[in-house]
Amino acid sequence: MNFPRIAPRALVLLAALPSLLALFGYVALRSGPLAPVPVTVATVASRTITPALFGVGTVGARHVHRIGPTAPGRIADLAVDVGGRVRAGQTLGAMDPVDLTARIAAQDAALLRTAAAEREAVARHDYARSQLQRYERLFVQRSVSEEVLTAKRQEMAITDAALAAARGEIARVRADGEALRAQRANLRLLSPVDGLVVVRSADPGTTLVAGQVVFEIIDTASVWIDVRFDQSGAAGLVAGLPARIVLRSSGLEPIDGHVLRVEPVADAVTEELLAKVVFDTLPPRLPALGELAEVTVDLAPLAAAPVIPNAALRRGADGPGVWRLGEEGVEFVRVTPGRGDLDGLLQIEAGLQPGDRIVVYSARALGARSRLRVVDEIARSAR
Repeated sequence: MNFPRIAPRALVLLAALPSLLALFGYVALRSGPLAPVPVTVATVASRTITPALFGVGTVGARHVHRIGPTAPGRIADLAVDVGGRVRAGQTLGAMDPVDLTARIAAQDAALLRTAAAEREAVARHDYARSQLQRYERLFVQRSVSEEVLTAKRQEMAITDAALAAARGEIARVRADGEALRAQRANLRLLSPVDGLVVVRSADPGTTLVAGQVVFEIIDTASVWIDVRFDQSGAAGLVAGLPARIVLRSSGLEPIDGHVLRVEPVADAVTEELLAKVVFDTLPPRLPALGELAEVTVDLAPLAAAPVIPNAALRRGADGPGVWRLGEEGVEFVRVTPGRGDLDGLLQIEAGLQPGDRIVVYSARALGARSRLRVVDEIARSAR
């Protein structure tokens, strides 16, 4: 029987085919879809953690004093400018009195005139009273008639009314004068507190209406941070908790502070809680109002419980869980996550025990039949 002749090239290919198949299988099992998935693992440990909140806020002031005239007028002069430090009672500026001085002089003259009218009324009243007393004695002696005595009593009543009117006029004129003097005193714009001028909204010569703001002064001791925190992790946020404040202008240098109060009204749109945080000690350079600040608030420590890196948590079809390494391979275990901290640790309320080994990172998605290869670090290209 004659067999077909095989070319030498074909013999070489046939001889190399097993090696090629073995190489292909090796490559497929080591780096192909059938290769073990590189993973990093961690061991569940029972420990206590200190949860914290992180929020961003703006610098503001609790007490802002807005100062302006109580009557319309024109600014005569201003003594301070934005950025100036002022003391309580310091004169910040003055309004033009216009005709107030002349009106006060007129009221003083009117007061003198009404005082003279009062003295005249007192004299008439004293004379009428003495005449009434004299005619009462004469009437007892039957020297005058009852009609004459009645007329004297009427004169006495008239002088009483005139004296009361004169005294009332003096009180009115004096009150008008005091009002004009108070109005003139109000032309001086005074600082109510020791503070810092942050706004000057007018210049000398500007005409203002009553109540228009010329200066805004803040009490530097009342500077605070208006912070917003995510509601989902804000359980336990109360007044008095310590805080670390990092101002945008100060780089990464934290400043100690504490929570002054938590606002009773939250932001329903952004789902955030609002809080006011104050400095324990004001920084040497007062931060600008409106400057952004990053605030970290340390909450009360939690009791010891199983803790995992929060990167290990996965969202499955039935809820959150982790991939746990067992003797028979890897399995997805549902867990009940608790609270975490800013270091990336998360407490597990149910589903894991201390000592369990779990997958933290994997090069690709895992399944129940996945083969794993534990590594210290997953290369960026493998993720």
